Amino acid sequence: MKDYSEKRDFHRMKMNSEIELTDGNGVSFPGICKNLSGTGMQLFVEKAFSEGDRIHTLLPSTSEQFPPFETECRVLRCEPEGDGFLLGMEIVKVKR
Repeated sequence: MKDYSEKRDFHRMKMNSEIELTDGNGVSFPGICKNLSGTGMQLFVEKAFSEGDRIHTLLPSTSEQFPPFETECRVLRCEPEGDGFLLGMEIVKVKR
């Protein structure tokens, strides 16, 4: 039996990587990917989003051996954090 801290099916990988986001209107802007798991990610952005918003993300690769990580995500939550917002994102589709 897993203890409480291990109840997630996927562990979160802590990151602090630049990520490009594109909203439903096709407007792109930068963000910071704070952590990543098999089903979601946490992003820091300067713009607030609404729960349910769909966002395209592109996490650039740091090596020619690996392609960029590209997803379609859904906003689960948006909370104020310092001079921006933390987004809790569900990965709906991995594009590459």
